[in-house]
Amino acid sequence: MSDTVAESAAAPAVVRHAEEVMGTVFSFDVRGGDAEAVRTALDEAVASLHRVNEVFSTYREDSQVSRLARGELTLEECDPEVAEVLELGAEAERASDGWFSMRYQGRLDPTGIVKGWAAERAARLIAAAGVSGVSVNGGGDVQLLGVPGPERPWRVGVSDPLRPGGLAAVVSAAGADELAVATSGTSERGAHIVDPRTGRSAVTDLVAVTVVTPRLTWADCWATAAFAMGSREALGWLESLPDVEALLITAGDEVRCTGGLASRLG
Repeated sequence: MSDTVAESAAAPAVVRHAEEVMGTVFSFDVRGGDAEAVRTALDEAVASLHRVNEVFSTYREDSQVSRLARGELTLEECDPEVAEVLELGAEAERASDGWFSMRYQGRLDPTGIVKGWAAERAARLIAAAGVSGVSVNGGGDVQLLGVPGPERPWRVGVSDPLRPGGLAAVVSAAGADELAVATSGTSERGAHIVDPRTGRSAVTDLVAVTVVTPRLTWADCWATAAFAMGSREALGWLESLPDVEALLITAGDEVRCTGGLASRLG
């Protein structure tokens, strides 16, 4: 889990909002911009999250994804966003050699990509309103765009899975126009990550994987896939991905990280 670290120095006008949707809380931190334009964009972003829940929820029998999985709808009859997400998910499956999957117990389930994609899309919608910076935190996974103030980068604290209340690292977005931080692990939600090759809960030496990359859509997917792999295979695979850094923590309190992660800490 990740949290945007508060800054105390002078900053542009700030608008914050928290919205409960998709089974979690999405927190918005918007800096600068015209007040009316920001409020309109924020309302649109929040509405988009609720619409995503209506369309993609696997817990709703009437959602388009549930009906698609039952064969009651064709992909062409669904909203265009469904095809977009399924295409992105298929790309994640290929890039991870199947360690990321959009199927659960033999049924279509794009849950592993939807939250990150929805949060990233919401952030970009607000950024388009002319703000100087925006942070969208969807249940601990964060998309950062722009800056919170002059000469000040966004900073995100990464929770320590073995020491409740502590931080394992602080990620800085210094020098980056966009950055995302996503964590997969067992400390918050227990053994909820599935090994696609067995269909059962992933059993690995890891307790958490945090991925840092420009887009939250991919950060979310890569963290999930890496956790299912286990630390040895995951570290090499993450190193092979462009513009990706990662922090891996094992149950034995061993910390492993990609070679360029140090440049993102601070």
